[in-house]
Amino acid sequence: MKLSKTNYLVYRDCAHNAWVKVHKPEVYRAEPLSVFEQAIIEIGNDVDVRARQLFPGGILIRRGDAVGTAQLVAERAQILYQPVFETERYTTACDILVWNGTSGAYDLYEVKASTSGDDRKAKDDLYAHDIAFQALVLRENGVPLGRLHLVRLNGDYVSDGTLDIDRLFTREDFTDRATPLFETVASEMDAAHDLIQLAALPAPPCTCIYKGRSSQCTTFAYINPEVPDYSVHDLTRIGTSPKKLKALVNDGILAITDVPADFDLSLPQRHQVEAAQRRRPYVDLAPLEAFLSEIRYPIAFLDYETFPCALPRFAGYGPFNHVPFQFSMHVVTEPDGEPIHREFLYTDTDCPDQPFIDALKRAIPAEGSVIVWNKPFERGINAKLAERQPHEQAFLDNVNGRIIDLMDVFSAQMVVHPGFHGKTSIKWVLPALVPRLSYKGLAIQEGATASETWNKIVTGELEPAEASEAARNLLTYCGLDSLAMLEIWRALLAIVAAREIREAG
Repeated sequence: MKLSKTNYLVYRDCAHNAWVKVHKPEVYRAEPLSVFEQAIIEIGNDVDVRARQLFPGGILIRRGDAVGTAQLVAERAQILYQPVFETERYTTACDILVWNGTSGAYDLYEVKASTSGDDRKAKDDLYAHDIAFQALVLRENGVPLGRLHLVRLNGDYVSDGTLDIDRLFTREDFTDRATPLFETVASEMDAAHDLIQLAALPAPPCTCIYKGRSSQCTTFAYINPEVPDYSVHDLTRIGTSPKKLKALVNDGILAITDVPADFDLSLPQRHQVEAAQRRRPYVDLAPLEAFLSEIRYPIAFLDYETFPCALPRFAGYGPFNHVPFQFSMHVVTEPDGEPIHREFLYTDTDCPDQPFIDALKRAIPAEGSVIVWNKPFERGINAKLAERQPHEQAFLDNVNGRIIDLMDVFSAQMVVHPGFHGKTSIKWVLPALVPRLSYKGLAIQEGATASETWNKIVTGELEPAEASEAARNLLTYCGLDSLAMLEIWRALLAIVAAREIREAG
């Protein structure tokens, strides 16, 4: 059984998960790919095809055709797309190989559908290992190999309404990053190859037992069945406290309800444990009251839906800039007042920026608080809108200046509910505090599906009747997001009122 580059990269993250992927594909794929994951694959494929325009006139290799690749390499074909190379133990496909007549070798270009961001160091390390794997397999095939390059989207590129391929992509020489890794990667490749030959899953636990929940492998529950659904791995920020997590796991303490009272935890972590053990919420009344007192009428509960377009579709956009296409708003003008619902959805094929802003102007009160969930997102969308539409700067700055993040209540641990499982997503908070409302049963239940649904509408993938139904589903989903914030706010008011009554005797 040959080790592919993909399985090698899975192995580097979690060896047990790599074994499951190879030997138990039904377990590895038990959960179908999410809409987000499918979109990532489609984006990657699209970016790969676009990047070939940097080196036009190449030959596209048929999937798995190592024999055909070898023949073309022997003939010194100038440019190869998706060439395939195999050895007795390994297999890989490269994105682009370009013959360099000056050096008498093939230069390798690995294409990534990403830009360099805050996590550039981690990304670059992953990409260097990726490229090193390919280089080692090519060398074993006797391919004369020159420079090793990474091609990715240019985060500084701004479209004028067309795609300038040469400016859209960056080409970075990764030779000096990948080459020093050859010895280490070769050793890892051998170990990974030997592991996937094993007939049985290596004894658990996997290394993810010492990682916070968000960093665990995709088959963690299968590999480590003794770990409960709500475990010490769900403690807030436990991923940044590896020594604490390791101490708990090594002592056999897995359920969050089993954490000892004398174990060293941060205050938010202790509140989370106590809420789980007592099976009732923890409320830090003073900061909650202070937070709620900052909210001013009229109150606009506002939610945006956007599409993160990898390849800029409109003038003024860069790679992965979000296209704002929809909002929902519930406005409350006075205590106990009935909410007024306002909404907007743009499904024409041109840029929605100005229509979006115009609709927002009509819908939002001129004063009062604007309540969102995760304010960096809405504020960031408004800031980008102002960059592209500078004549709207004053209005958008005014909106941003009034934004209050309802999620702060939960990220600051003012309210901790055992039903949150340590999460601050509205999808976890809503059913715990407002159980009569639910996203279950909706045709669209999360933002990635909303984004892809809109994209299918505007790119004509849906028939007119399907597009109309999809638009209704978008309105229903986004409408629940803003309504959810309203009802969570009301639930918080009720919590404060109940505590005040009890404390008053």
